[in-house]
Amino acid sequence: MSGHSKWANIKNKKEKTDSQRGKIFTKIGREIAIAVKEGGPDPINNSKLRDVIAKAKASNMPNDNITRSIKKASGELGSVNYEEITYEGYGPGGTALIVEVVTDNRNRTAADIRHIFDKSGGQMGASGCVAWMFDRKGVIAIERTANIDEDELMMQALDLGAEDFNPQEDVFEIYTTSNDFSVVREGLEKLGYSFLNAAIEMIPQNTVDVSDEELAGKIERMLERFDDNDDVQDVYHNANLPESDEDD
Repeated sequence: MSGHSKWANIKNKKEKTDSQRGKIFTKIGREIAIAVKEGGPDPINNSKLRDVIAKAKASNMPNDNITRSIKKASGELGSVNYEEITYEGYGPGGTALIVEVVTDNRNRTAADIRHIFDKSGGQMGASGCVAWMFDRKGVIAIERTANIDEDELMMQALDLGAEDFNPQEDVFEIYTTSNDFSVVREGLEKLGYSFLNAAIEMIPQNTVDVSDEELAGKIERMLERFDDNDDVQDVYHNANLPESDEDD
């Protein structure tokens, strides 16, 4: 799931078992399919595809897998017709959730998502019920290393059009508008930077601190259920959960 200050967990995700990596690659493959469907198989002329490829590389997806996904999406290796759908609702304790899916069966996925909401003590809502609590932003995370000068990176990011630069203990967070994301990401890439994360995400305008362990456990189990669903690409929420080794 998407967290914006726990980048070490993104790093850990990349080092987990082959089956878990395979699940991540499958989800990115579906994003590639959507991007190719919308803008064609040539990343030079398809900025959305370039962005997804950058996300794939940040997740250590091999180039062969990326190429195969593009060929499959363009019909060279057979194709499946995917569509993007966003669901919204409330989790335990009234937390707001946005669930982004890519599916080849809208009815199956809608039933699955509703079941997870219900099973977890939440409630699926109408479109727009919580989206107003979030802003769509480009999020780029670069690991803090000895050979990266913080001031130089900040100036480069801002010069490229970044909105905000947020240095953390082990990572530099760079935020952009959704429209400027591609330009900033590509500019930093050309300057030689590699990314822990590079994606357009839904950022909560305000977060809700969850200190109750039982409630936090219920929310985390709900997020895990969404993560285990093959159709779910990303889940965004406004709960500020306690740090744990298993947080995503």
